[in-house]
Amino acid sequence: MFDIKGKVAIVTGSTKGIGLAIAWQFARSGAKVVISSRKAEVCRQVRDEIADAGFEAIAIPCHIGEREQLEELVAKTVEKWGRVDILVCNAASNPVYGPISELPEAAWDKVMDNNVKSPYILANNIVAPIMAKQGGGSIVMISSIAALRASETLSFYSISKASEAHLAKNLALHWGPKGIRVNAILPGLVKTDFAKALWEDPERLERIENKTPLRRIGQPDDIAGVAHFLASDASAYVTGQLIVADGGETIF
Repeated sequence: MFDIKGKVAIVTGSTKGIGLAIAWQFARSGAKVVISSRKAEVCRQVRDEIADAGFEAIAIPCHIGEREQLEELVAKTVEKWGRVDILVCNAASNPVYGPISELPEAAWDKVMDNNVKSPYILANNIVAPIMAKQGGGSIVMISSIAALRASETLSFYSISKASEAHLAKNLALHWGPKGIRVNAILPGLVKTDFAKALWEDPERLERIENKTPLRRIGQPDDIAGVAHFLASDASAYVTGQLIVADGGETIF
């Protein structure tokens, strides 16, 4: 049920952190993986590393805030491999820190465009119609446990991730009859450059670990395993769900 050999997977933001771990997990499991982020050179480097390890990957740079580049990302994938079976919307804007009353409107626009509008366009307008013609597929949104609660310092980010999580539910409802499953993963704090500001301070890290039942923060591979489950037939009856992977942080 976990076999994804031969499946074609697009993973946005897949040159570092969670996206990179997911790309490697898919590749090691036999999928054909599209490596994508803004920087072409880094995309090619990751592609070469995966290819050197004996797996299949191509590099297609893409700025998720540009619709034309999103369309090109998918078009080049289909041109190369003829289909899209798995889409992981992982790329996102970095959090903007500070009280909501002090944050600039321009930051709101950027965060909402990249974290909500971009996955909406990519999943709903570009990829889902292709999957529908194929008879189905799996779309995975990488949201955050920030979606579940208000934040004094991460307000814009938490709002965007709540919106992205609800986007997954609405897409699941609409595209389910076409055999397309859509789910969201809500990671807790994961040790990535993206979240470095939250874990690089030893005292803050200790506080976070002490309130997490597993007594540690996450690693990118912790999320990659959940993504593999949602991409495979092991989750064939799972759609519209928000899968929390946070070491138990939000259970109390």
